[in-house]
Amino acid sequence: MNERMLLQLRGLRASIAGKQVLNGVDLEVRPGEVHAIMGPNGTGKSTLAAVLAGKPGYEVSADVAQLGGVDLLGLEPEERAHLGLFLGFQYPVELPGVNNTYLLRAALNARRRARGESEIDAYDFLQTIKGKARELGFDEALLARNVNEGFSGGERKRNEILQLAVLEPRLAVLDEIDSGLDIDALRQVAAGINRLRSPDRSFVLITHYRRLLDYVAADKVHVMRDGRIAASGDMSLVDQLEERGYEWVGDPQPALVD
Repeated sequence: MNERMLLQLRGLRASIAGKQVLNGVDLEVRPGEVHAIMGPNGTGKSTLAAVLAGKPGYEVSADVAQLGGVDLLGLEPEERAHLGLFLGFQYPVELPGVNNTYLLRAALNARRRARGESEIDAYDFLQTIKGKARELGFDEALLARNVNEGFSGGERKRNEILQLAVLEPRLAVLDEIDSGLDIDALRQVAAGINRLRSPDRSFVLITHYRRLLDYVAADKVHVMRDGRIAASGDMSLVDQLEERGYEWVGDPQPALVD
């Protein structure tokens, strides 16, 4: 693997229930980069996110599928998380009876144990998570509630960003983090992403529309079609998609759009 690459995918294929969904995805993400993956429904965007995170039920193969030089396909979902992979869900689920702060501390300590680090105690963690919430401009009242129970769509997505801030992954894959958000919630979520950008943390943003990218500028933009990346370029590609839709994108093959 190229040592400058954080994520390297070559020939990634995936099927479920006998249906082929990914047909050879090629993608390289360097540390600190933000990549946007766009495309209409049914092109494999969410499947790509699920497969990267290790969601069960898929038959997956690849010529290369590495995070930080480690083969992802040989790892369980929790091992991928310990390696530094974070998945933000399109539809975050409720966990009735599970306190938000308790879950985040358990997740963080599981990662610390996997790295041979000491666990953080309850008091220190509470101070840490309150500080993270303040930095992101999030309501600290969310911390005392059960995970996503009774949360609005905006609160659920803000909670995903708070989890990201606490766990500090190397690669955050956010599957339609902008879906269902009003403009105020979108701005707050985007501000959280921008605050968490760093030279050591990369993002893959999966989205249908440009509105998230009006607030979070991507280093590279990709268009998926038929389970592959059909075109790649810079933010000017988003302008072309806005004007012309997706139909003009040619046969699925890597292509740089200037």
